Amino acid sequence: MNDLDIRCATPTDVDAVLRFWREAAEGTSISDDHDGVARLISRDPEALLLAERDGRIAGTVIAGFDGWRCSAYRLAVHPDCRRQGVASALLDAAEERFLALGGRRVDAMVLEANERAHHAWGATGYHREEHWRRWVKSL
Repeated sequence: MNDLDIRCATPTDVDAVLRFWREAAEGTSISDDHDGVARLISRDPEALLLAERDGRIAGTVIAGFDGWRCSAYRLAVHPDCRRQGVASALLDAAEERFLALGGRRVDAMVLEANERAHHAWGATGYHREEHWRRWVKSL
């Protein structure tokens, strides 16, 4: 989309991103606070991608790479911007980043109950692997 600007988040974006996620993202994460997002940006300044339209956040995705696995988190699109190619543009940018870093496959974490997201991920070429389940432990 030519009216969409995709850029990496900076420390000055942290509060705006948190407000955006409260409005546009499904579910919450233990890291959805100022320190968590600031730490992400500090550790990997190119991981949190923002899609902006007219200076406002239209969507986000975290494109994390640890040298072994590419992981996509927090793909979120503002309700007023859905079905306009924002998610596709963000995932294209994330995949470009992963390829440049030598990534080979992307894992995406998608909430089971978020069927709208299932359609968005599927439309961009991702598929669900039934034999995997996420195991977590909060620290």
